[in-house]
This record gives sequence, C-alpha cells and structure tokens, in this order.
Amino acid sequence: MKFGKEFSSQMVPEWQGAYMDYSYLKKHLKSLLKFRQQNAAPSFTRQRHAMYRAFSGLTGQSPPKAREEEVVMIPHSAYQALLVKLSGEGAEQELEFFKKLDLEFDKVRTFYEGKVQGIKENAAELSKQMDALIALRIRVERPDRMQETAAAGVILSPDARSPKGVHMDVIQEVERGEANTNVVEGLRPARLQVLEHVKINVDPDTPVSTLKNVVMSSKLELSFSKDELRRAEKKMRKAFIEFHQQLRLLKSYSFLNMLAFSKIMKKYDKITSRNASKTYLQIVDTSSLGSSDEIYILLEKLEASYIKHFANGNRREGMKVLRPGAKRERHRITFLLGVFSGCCIALIAAIVVSVYARNLLQHNGGRQYMTNIFPLYSLFGYIVLHMVMHGADTYFWRRLRVNYPFIFGSKPETSLGFREVLVVASGLSVLTLAAILAHLDLEMDPETKKFRLLTELLPLFLIAVVLVITLCPFNIIYRSSRFFLIRSTLHCICAPLYKVTFIDFFMADQMTSQIQAIRSLQYYICYYVWGDFRKRSNECTNSSTYKFLYIAVAVIPFWLRLLQCLRRVFEEKNAMQGLNGLKYLSTVVALVMRSLYDITVQNGNPSAFWRIMAAATSGITTIYNTYWDIVVDWGLLQKKSKNRWLRDKLLISNKAVYVVAIVSNILLRLVWMQLVLDFHLPFLHRNAMIAVIACLEILRRGIWNFFRLENEHFSNVENYRAFKSIPMPFYYEKDHHIM
Repeated sequence: MKFGKEFSSQMVPEWQGAYMDYSYLKKHLKSLLKFRQQNAAPSFTRQRHAMYRAFSGLTGQSPPKAREEEVVMIPHSAYQALLVKLSGEGAEQELEFFKKLDLEFDKVRTFYEGKVQGIKENAAELSKQMDALIALRIRVERPDRMQETAAAGVILSPDARSPKGVHMDVIQEVERGEANTNVVEGLRPARLQVLEHVKINVDPDTPVSTLKNVVMSSKLELSFSKDELRRAEKKMRKAFIEFHQQLRLLKSYSFLNMLAFSKIMKKYDKITSRNASKTYLQIVDTSSLGSSDEIYILLEKLEASYIKHFANGNRREGMKVLRPGAKRERHRITFLLGVFSGCCIALIAAIVVSVYARNLLQHNGGRQYMTNIFPLYSLFGYIVLHMVMHGADTYFWRRLRVNYPFIFGSKPETSLGFREVLVVASGLSVLTLAAILAHLDLEMDPETKKFRLLTELLPLFLIAVVLVITLCPFNIIYRSSRFFLIRSTLHCICAPLYKVTFIDFFMADQMTSQIQAIRSLQYYICYYVWGDFRKRSNECTNSSTYKFLYIAVAVIPFWLRLLQCLRRVFEEKNAMQGLNGLKYLSTVVALVMRSLYDITVQNGNPSAFWRIMAAATSGITTIYNTYWDIVVDWGLLQKKSKNRWLRDKLLISNKAVYVVAIVSNILLRLVWMQLVLDFHLPFLHRNAMIAVIACLEILRRGIWNFFRLENEHFSNVENYRAFKSIPMPFYYEKDHHIM
C-alpha cells in the first residue's frame, strides 16, 4: 500500500482536517517534476554542445559559472529561518512548495499544542478526582484506621504537582509501619481532610439521578456508603479508559504527521536532487510535535495507576481493558452468511412452488389466511428488512470512514460490522421462511390436518425463539450488541427520565418507522389471548379496546420522541429542539386523525369529516417532516454552499446520489397519504398493501440513517470532536484542593 493511502486510512476521522495535507503537497511536487522535465535540455544535445566548447586546459582555472545561485530565505514564525539554495528553472515552484509546507507545519503544530494543553488540564482534574477517590476508599473500607492512614498513608509522586508540567499520579497506599521506609524526600501525603471540601456529582443520566436533580440538587453531600464508592469507582474507570484513548490518539497523530513530513521531504530531495530534508526535519524534530515527551510520560503513569487501583495489580487484565485488541474478521461469518443466504433463496423458491402447485391463491381459506395469519409473519419481515438496511448502511459507513461506533457510543471492538448484521438478518429469515413453509405444508397435507393446534402455534414459537435469543444472558450471539440494543430501547421507553444521547433519539426514530411492527405485536396478543386461534377466528379486532390501542401504539414512538426533545430543551436550552418536538407533536395529531378515519373505513362507514381532517393534518406533517429531514437532519439544500443546494462537504463525490436521495425521501414521505386517499391495488389484500407501505417506510428510514450519520460525522469533523466527555464523580467546593 502506498504511503498516501496508508496515511489516510490511519487518520483519526474526526481530526482529518488537522493532519498534514499530504496529497496536496505530493501533487505540487509532481507538477514541479513535470515542469523540470519539460524545461530540461535533452542529454544528447548537451553532450554535443560540450564538444564544441573551447578547451580550458588541464591546469588552468575553472571557467566562471554561467549563472550565480540564488539564495532564497523561507521565513517561519515558529522556528529559525531555513535557508534553501534554489537555482535554475523551477525556483518559484519550489518556493511555493515550502510556503505551503510551512503552513501545514504551523497547522499541525498548533493543533497538537492545543490538544496537549487540554490533556494537561484533564490530567490535573483526574489527579484531583483520584485524591478524593482514594480518601473515600479509605474512609469506607477502613473506617477504624482512618487516623493512622491519614497520618502515614496516601503518597503521591513528587512530579504530580510539578510546576513544569502535570503528570498522572501513581498513588501508593502504605501502612503506617511502611511509611518511614518508603517515604522519599519531597513526597507529600494526601490528607483525608480533602473529603470535607468534596461533594458527589449527581448527573441526570438515570431516572433516580434525574429526580434527585429536580427535587434536591446536582451536588450532594458524601454518604460514605459502599454503593457510593462503587458508583464513584465506575465513573473513574470510564474516565481513565477515555483519557487513555485520548492519549493514544494524540500519540498516533504526532507519529503519523512526523512520518508524513519525512516522506514528503524525501520526495522533494529525490525530485530536486537536493539535501534539504535533513535540515527541515531537524527543525520538525525539535518542535513541540517531535520533542514533546509529555504524552508518553502521561501514558505510562496512567497505565500504572489504572493497573494498581482498578485491576488489583494485574497488568494483563488492566492492559486488556485499556488497550483492547483490534476486531478480527472471522471467515466463519462470511461462510454462515453464504449458507443462510442460499437457504433463504431455496426456501423462497419452495414457498412459491408450494403456493402455485396447490393453487393456494384460489383456495377458499386464502382470504382468511391473509386476514389472520399474514400479520403474524409480517412482523419478522419488517425486522429483517430493517436489519438489512442497517447492514447496508454499516457497509458504506465503514467504506467511507464514518466513525459510527463513536457516534453511537458503542465499543469499536464489539460493534457489529455489516457481515455480522447480515448474518443475523439472514438467520432470522431462514427461521421465518422455514416456519411459513411448514405452516403451509401442515395445513394443506390431509395427513397432518389433525395437528392444527401445532400449526397455529408456529408464529408464537418463532416469537419465543427471538425473545430467548435477544434476552439470553450468556456470551453468545453478540451479547454486548444485544444488551446495548436493549439498554437503548429502555432509555427510549423511559423518556424523559434518562439523559438523551445520540443513540437514544436515533433508536426512537427507528421505532417511529416500525409502527406496523408494534401493531403486529398488539395483534399477537389479540389473536392468541382474546381470539380463538384454534379455529382461526379473531373477533377482538372489532372491540373498542383494540381500536383504542390501535391508535395508542402508533402514537407512542412519536410521543416518546417528543419527550426526548422536551428533555433536551430543558437541559441544553436549544430552541431547535423545541421546533423538533413540534414536528413530532404534529405527527401525533396526524396519526390520531388518520387512525380514526381508518377505523371508520374498517367499520364499512367511511366518514368524510375524518377523511378531511386526516388529509389536512397528514399533509402538514408530511411537509414539515420532509423539510426537517433534508435541511436539518441531512444538512442539505444550502444555497451558498460549495456544492450548490447540497452542503460544503460530501462523503460521496457523485452529487447525483444526493439528488436521488432527496427525491426518494419526498416520494416515500408521500406514502403517508396512501390510506387517507384510499389508494388500493385491486389484486392486493388490504393487509398486503399495509405491509408494502410499511416496507417502503423502512426503506426510507434506512436511507435517512445513512445521511443522518454523514451529517453528524461532519459535525464531529468540524469541531474536531473525537472524544466523549466523561462526567467526574466528585465536585470540589470553590475548586478547593489540599496540596
């Protein structure tokens, strides 16, 4: 792999604008090489001309030079001026190259120094938090030895408060008898009195902490309980891991840019036959980018502190947490994907053959099957389609280097790639298609008609299998991803009691596109609890309770999304979230109106009033949602952008893709109006038509997901946001810290 591609592939995606522009400098050198080649005289002509010159003798002085060398000084604001001798053709191009190189070096150095300064501040805060944690640990775990430990016991490294720089403390807890032998001159004990000036931060990220923030305060007095210590240690672990990741990324940033400057200067020397790289790279090496060892020292001290205080001194276990191994691509995943895909094709073919061979479309029970059984199996179709769309999105996100694990807040080493997602989707498809084929075969075969009860219970059995796999506590079938999905879903359901993160409202948006799947779950309860499924009879759909729930389950996802917006308005004081909440409120109104009209249609007495109300509210919310999708969520339709009517930065170079996405979103949003306009295909059953519309909405959501994350990715790039802020457990009153 060429260095340019390797350099791009190893960049921190959110910092890509802060790296040296290697490709631009390389293009500049190529143009310089081309210019020199075009203006160089052919070697044969130069040799012939040399033969006709006057002989200067063997002992005479050398002839005067035809042209004096021009000395050009290239200034730089951060280091001594660099003198480069430029002569002959291409001097101006070389000067422009060095000017651009200096600008790139200034950009890289400034960015690095700013990040190092932020790292120092974080290290100082983390050291203060560790002082409080150690004191709290002693107070909780050794209350009977507080006095003697306070007198002898918590020792910090001398450079922890050094005025020359802030370093991570390696904290040692020592016994009173060891204090006299282990204390080195200059070490100062951290006093337990620090707890007198410390309170617990109550972050409103759970229902209990949210209620505490509302009723009491966000800062509470220490209770010195084991549960409080456990929560503080959990937060500190997260803070250490996140801080370690910051140090690793900054270390990688420094190394890659140093390597890029070395590569580009060697190319310059090769093209111009000069030896300027040695001088220039000495200046780069002596700058803060190359000579700063603070990051390396902090990294070592942080690892030592984590191993001692959070891994019980076990270095292997500690480093496994701090430096998790890279995710390995397993061949069996590709193999299983091929097997399941082949099985799906075979099962689909078998179902089609069975339907046409037995003339099931003209069968007397065909309409009854579509009314009662089809909605049961369609649930799995919605889930599989959504997973396939997510797998496709994941493939393109990874291909275009969108850091989707960071955006979602999941661990990179456990986040699912597109193959894993498609394997799960294809596996569920195999189970569903096999159940459908078995259902048809058991029902139509005269010898198995007596197993009618077993036949009707197949969909319920399938639901049970999916739930068991999803909730399985054992570390199989991507447990971390399953639990991450469950946790995010619970956060959505309990809105607004949980703090709203990106994955929470992203998951709630997915739920708004799965209304028909939620209604299918309602139908399961109706069919198997209230209905007589043995006779395939279901009268509960005509009850008033079912009709009320039919509306309620459609409203719930949008209502939860509205509550999330209100929570963000309260916390972030962002007026845009209020407008976003108004969008979901209009959707709730439109859904209620449309559902009321749909109920009148099912009763065989369509109401003109409810049809007008449904059409008006659906039209308003369709326009509102479409505008928000394209302009706010995707960041497109910017009139003054570099890419007219799109946005300044695009992941996909082909602009037609964005135009197609905009048009597709508008058309698929108009599907919302289908039930209101009573548009039905004569050859499709009503339930089949509902399923088609639900699938189109899932397709629209899959397209929306891709461009929504693209916009979020560019927001992170614009703000150089590569880390997530971790809330600290302790709050120092008036920033008090005992020295």
